[in-house]
Amino acid sequence: MPDIENVRVRRTSIGRKLAMATASILLFLYVVAHLAGNLKVFLGAESFNHYAEWLRVVGEPLFPEKSVLWIARVVLLAALFVHIGAYVQLWLQKRRARTTRYKKYDPQVFSWMSRAMAWGGIAIFAFVTYHLLHLTFGTAHPDFIAGDAYHNVIAGFQSIPVAGVYAVGVIALGMHLYHGLWSALQTFGINNPKYNRYRRPAAAIIAVLITIGYLSIPLAVLTGVIR
Repeated sequence: MPDIENVRVRRTSIGRKLAMATASILLFLYVVAHLAGNLKVFLGAESFNHYAEWLRVVGEPLFPEKSVLWIARVVLLAALFVHIGAYVQLWLQKRRARTTRYKKYDPQVFSWMSRAMAWGGIAIFAFVTYHLLHLTFGTAHPDFIAGDAYHNVIAGFQSIPVAGVYAVGVIALGMHLYHGLWSALQTFGINNPKYNRYRRPAAAIIAVLITIGYLSIPLAVLTGVIR
């Protein structure tokens, strides 16, 4: 039989916030790891292609080729659905509980970034979909060469419109990370007057560094730093 107490906790706003925050941390760790791997493009074609090949064969011979990669993708997809599902449930819960419109706007409670999280999430989802079609599966890449990740990155980002799409997507990701990080820390109980004032600046610094890291790749291609 299911644990009634656990079911009740999952159905509360606290349980949903914890689920959302846990999924957020998992997705955040992936964003950091993915950036670390992508920055290998600055080391040249051999290093970057070796990294891309390692992703395909990691786990061999214990696991078949690409199996660990697909396991990671499934886990990340599940985390994404948990994150989105928890957000939608919390939004609906808040909407049902709100019987009257707010008479006074309080910027401390409802910041513009908080209210833009949903639209930012939609933009990120669209960006990730395009990114997969462009550089992972190659269906949206006019000069895609299977097995040559370095070529695909260089050729892809030589298009200004493509680089622009990536820039918009990465900036949306950075804004989402900023709000999500400090919110997740608060959900996990990291809420103490001694260091509360550092939570937002720390989230901002991390989000900015990640944004700059991702933006540096298309910018380096467009300026000829990597070719």
